[in-house]
Amino acid sequence: MNSLIKQNEHIETAEVLGASVSLLTIDKLHEMIRVIISNNSKRVIPNHNLHSLYIFNKEKRMKDFYRLADFVHIDGMSLVLLCKLLGKPVNREHRVTYVDWIKPLMNEAAKNEYRVFFIGSKKGVPDKAADILKREYPNLQIETHHGYFDINSQENTDVIQKINNFQPHILMVGMGMPRQEYWILDNFKYLSANVILTAGACMDYVAGEVPTPPRWMGKLGLEWLYRLLSEPNRMWKRYLVEPWYLLRLFLREILNTNRKKS
Repeated sequence: MNSLIKQNEHIETAEVLGASVSLLTIDKLHEMIRVIISNNSKRVIPNHNLHSLYIFNKEKRMKDFYRLADFVHIDGMSLVLLCKLLGKPVNREHRVTYVDWIKPLMNEAAKNEYRVFFIGSKKGVPDKAADILKREYPNLQIETHHGYFDINSQENTDVIQKINNFQPHILMVGMGMPRQEYWILDNFKYLSANVILTAGACMDYVAGEVPTPPRWMGKLGLEWLYRLLSEPNRMWKRYLVEPWYLLRLFLREILNTNRKKS
């Protein structure tokens, strides 16, 4: 963990279903990013939601990825609720999802002259999203590359070279979970960037390729229902099957907590 952050910030964490999350707000994340960049450090800041917790508890490689991270922000009101039920000091402001964060983050980048590189989404989508963001933030320095390439080929090396030539302060990887996490894990030592973020479908939302859930649904923790209804073929397992596995883990954790208290 960055020594300056250690000295100046005490970041609370919460343990949930075997994983650790940091209690971070958007403002805290921006402050953390400023420190990392000013120190010319290299850090991974991913997030956790119910889907990532499912994979985390199933796949060793996902655990290996999260060991790279100094901080892990919360993405999803369902996870906030789960933490609350486990008695953790988590509230709404600790939920940072890219639907809400992408524009404040780009504003922060434009204001501080940070170079941003986004890799992910289908061909054409990142460029479209970048054009939209540059119209809103004229000083934004952003480059992109689509995520539809063979990660085991020379093309992967070429993409990394393109990223490193740009020397981004912030690298956003939006290839879907867990492909984005595994790509970072495999290529971390080759990447030249200060802050590496797992960004999911954020540019798809910016480009209008994926419908954005109404923010009142996000505040009520109903984004999952909107996404399920919008993309049933892709999302049915995530929202209708995986939670049952997590429920078993949750009940086990509740029982263990009660035993320790008694």
